[in-house]
Amino acid sequence: MTDVGLQLDLGFRLVLSAVFGAAIGVEREISGHPAGMRTHLLVSLGSALFTVLSIYGFGPGTQAMPIDPTRIAAQIVSGIGFLGAGAILKEGLSIRGLTTAASMWATAAVGLAAGAGHYVLATVATVIVIFSLWPLSRVSDRIRGLEKRLLTVRMTLTGLEPLVAVFAEITARQVEIIGVSTDRTASGQFEVQLDLRVRSASDLPAALQAISAMDGVRVERPAQD
Repeated sequence: MTDVGLQLDLGFRLVLSAVFGAAIGVEREISGHPAGMRTHLLVSLGSALFTVLSIYGFGPGTQAMPIDPTRIAAQIVSGIGFLGAGAILKEGLSIRGLTTAASMWATAAVGLAAGAGHYVLATVATVIVIFSLWPLSRVSDRIRGLEKRLLTVRMTLTGLEPLVAVFAEITARQVEIIGVSTDRTASGQFEVQLDLRVRSASDLPAALQAISAMDGVRVERPAQD
């Protein structure tokens, strides 16, 4: 016989997990990340549903064939890693999406907590995750230097060998390279375009001066995006 009270409680757990997941995904949605509100909602809901099924879906088991409800939970923890890996993107020489992957992993844990009926634990975890994604990110930006502007630097090289030294000079001045493109010209030289993210702590003029002094490198005036 179906326990209506239990079914309502389990349904409430699923709704709560969906709300928590969507709340975490709001910040990712605002920031324009691929894994946003809907993805986080589904991660949390799926984790909660798997947890509910692992606890209540297969009965208590028997002494000869015991039911271990932690097995499905363990598979969620490992399986969410594959989904998180899809959120990690390589953009030029930079890696993006690590925070989104971590938030999805934490959202799965929130769903597990909600599915297991630990409402207070799920609520506190959601608040902490949202705090780490939103207010704490502002603190992180101030520590590293606020993002200032995007620049495009074009240069002409007699060969591609100096690129290693060029990259080293730029990154040493805390300038982030987010895109690189090269094109071989008819004269046998290479035209290189670098898309740079410059922060307040960056020293782009010193980097450009060091690059301009290199043999076989001619730097054009950078264009601001």
